[in-house]
Amino acid sequence: MLVRDAMSTVVLTIGPAHTLRQAARLMAARRVGAAVVLDSDAGGLGILTERDILNAVGSSLDPDLETAGAHTTSDVVFAAPSWTLEEAAEAMVHGGFRHLIVLDGTGPVGIVSVRDIIRCWTPARRHPAPLADQIPA
Repeated sequence: MLVRDAMSTVVLTIGPAHTLRQAARLMAARRVGAAVVLDSDAGGLGILTERDILNAVGSSLDPDLETAGAHTTSDVVFAAPSWTLEEAAEAMVHGGFRHLIVLDGTGPVGIVSVRDIIRCWTPARRHPAPLADQIPA
């Protein structure tokens, strides 16, 4: 299976001046765990994840003052839609992250997460019955 089959095409893009609270609200509203940060002044794409926001708030930083740009990962590993899910999973394990921005020739077309990959590798039809259903009455 390929990244294009698993990725979410809901790509939230924000600017580096968004506050962490604004970013968190947008991510929550769209039910996504990462936002692509477009910074034309810095020359590219970055990613802000729920973990980045959690780390900032956990460090007692003010989410109304801290900007996405100050917490964005700019050294991003990108995936191609034609990558296999194994290649994406290997990149995530090697880099220690849970999201990959998926790029084609025109820019970001999706995001693939660990959850997306697991969902593809463990389809519902292969899930065993709950333990309570397996115990004879």
